[in-house]
This record gives sequence, C-alpha cells and structure tokens, in this order.
Amino acid sequence: MTSKMAAESIKHSLVPKHTKLSFEETKKLLETYNIELGQLPRILAIDPAIAKLSVKVGDIIAIERESKTAGRSIYYRAVVEN
Repeated sequence: MTSKMAAESIKHSLVPKHTKLSFEETKKLLETYNIELGQLPRILAIDPAIAKLSVKVGDIIAIERESKTAGRSIYYRAVVEN
C-alpha cells in the first residue's frame, strides 16, 4: 500500500477515530478494568490508521465507533510490533 493510499484510507468515513492514550489514561484504564496490557486486543504499530499518532510498542489506542443503535462505543487496543 502506498503512503497516499494509506492517507486516503484514514480519511474514509468508515474508519473510526483513533487516539493514543496518555500515560495517566493508560494507568487508569488498566486499574479500572483490573487488567494488564497483554490482556488487551492488539493493533500493529504499522497500521495505517495510527501512522500519524507517533505510537510505540506498549501504547494503548482508543478507537471510537459511532453506531445508530448503540451510540458511541470505545474499544481499546495495545500497540504491538509488526
């Protein structure tokens, strides 16, 4: 996939908003759900949707999805190596 194609896919209406959590937000999330980083679903560090977030392995990404029936849902993914 070319970088132009990756950039265009991020702007697509079906690609949900991706946000990198801060250290404090990460700590609070893990404490709230009483989980460890390795228990979260994973997202590759090279995923085009997070390319502009300056992520590193171990970061957590919040993915916000809109739904007509459920409203707004937030999913969390741990960044892993390629």
